[in-house]
Amino acid sequence: MFNRIKVSHFILLLIIIGAFIWSSIKTTDYFTWVLEVSPVTIGLLILIFTYKRFRFTTLSYIIITVLSIFVFIGGHYIYERVPLFNWIKDVFHSHRNNYDRFGHFAKGFFAIIIREILIRTSCLQPSKWLIFITLSIVLAISSLYEILEWLASKIFGKSTKDFLGTQGDIWDSQWDMSLSLLGGILCLLILSKLHNKYLKKPL
Repeated sequence: MFNRIKVSHFILLLIIIGAFIWSSIKTTDYFTWVLEVSPVTIGLLILIFTYKRFRFTTLSYIIITVLSIFVFIGGHYIYERVPLFNWIKDVFHSHRNNYDRFGHFAKGFFAIIIREILIRTSCLQPSKWLIFITLSIVLAISSLYEILEWLASKIFGKSTKDFLGTQGDIWDSQWDMSLSLLGGILCLLILSKLHNKYLKKPL
């Protein structure tokens, strides 16, 4: 049982490494790529080095893998130029490429990882308070990311235009935070019961 779990985690790690390598090859802009993938890369390294001390459930690692791939794709093409969403933009006659909006919504699913940390390291158990605190942290992380984008623009100037990816929308930050919160709400509604089952299994 334990070996099967470790093997599945190792396979997920290999998928992430493969996606990272692909993302780094012939990127649209290497400076923007570094800005986009650095936070995820640092987070993944922390997870690897703390794996023996704090091993997440397989469900959490699946979510981390999917979210990492989304970021690597956005970093490779630059969010506003992801081909699939350019096609969607043309088909629906939209004024912008919405991959960044989709990405922020997907990041709301990080709520499961936050939920797991809270359940396993605090006195909180499944309850309304757990939902409230989890969503508050999701929103706080999203807000922190917007602040980091703002700081990057102040430090590096116009070279961070692609990193900011506002596409001319003055309410872009508010959209991003709102979509992350919405993603977190849907994540908890859809996956909380499944997550509880994973938490009962041996880690």
